[in-house]
Amino acid sequence: MGNSLRCSVIIPTYNRADLLAYTLESLARQSLRTDQFEVLIGDDGSTDDTASVVDRYRDRIDVKRFFHEHDGFGAARSRNECIRQAAGDICVMLDSGVLAHSGCLAAHVASNDASPGPLAVIGYVYGFALRDDDAREIDQVIDPWDADATIERMTAKQLYPDVRDEFYERYDDDFADLPAPWVMYWSCNVSARTAQVREVGMFDEHFRTWGGEDLDLAYRLHCAGARFVVNRAASGVHHPHPKDFAQALDTALVNYQYMIKKYRSPIMPLLLAMPTINPFNINDVIPVLDLPPDAGLADRPRAAS
Repeated sequence: MGNSLRCSVIIPTYNRADLLAYTLESLARQSLRTDQFEVLIGDDGSTDDTASVVDRYRDRIDVKRFFHEHDGFGAARSRNECIRQAAGDICVMLDSGVLAHSGCLAAHVASNDASPGPLAVIGYVYGFALRDDDAREIDQVIDPWDADATIERMTAKQLYPDVRDEFYERYDDDFADLPAPWVMYWSCNVSARTAQVREVGMFDEHFRTWGGEDLDLAYRLHCAGARFVVNRAASGVHHPHPKDFAQALDTALVNYQYMIKKYRSPIMPLLLAMPTINPFNINDVIPVLDLPPDAGLADRPRAAS
């Protein structure tokens, strides 16, 4: 890795100017030198103050905005526009409204540097939940302009851990050898080497509703040999915003049906058994059903373009 630009931060956004400002403020406070990373914003046709928010940070970080007209849910397209332009060794994927700890980018870079082979790094996200039941309480704890102080408070008081802790407690943080480690690769705070993300086809732009496009990429990274690891130092805070879990589950199930047709995987149909079988227990079900592993299957298709 001879590139001085260590990572490219990829952020899709659509009419979330306030949340994007919190994320950019946290990126302006990184311990990684500002000449070692860039921030690429994939703007899915925002009509709010997104452009002016980005402009406010141009003198503090290397930030670029790629705009296209809105045509329905376009997170995959927005991310891909940025990934194609990325100059960093590593792509760090963040969501608007994720406040990155000052050591977050350095931790993503360190994980990738420490591995001779490709990794898919999962950062830790405080306040990250599937439902917004605790949104009001979390909002009162968060200082949106100071990610480090917020994380320190949450850690000290053991408040609002990452919802995936249930999975990590079941398997510990070393779960790369599970049959389906890719089920925890949720793109609010993850990274992988830019070259491999491109080689496997990036995000599939046929996903036009919420849910599954990150697992789809993760599955292809897994089949291409990436090992999945958690780095708790690559931490952030998920700022609460309204969400409808029931509706999100419905759209995710439609996308899972698409993934089943797309891949010849014996494991993928289990996703349709949600909520009985879900990302938190699917790795217990796979050996019970004696399903063969997917890892290393080079004939898996790339992302549909």
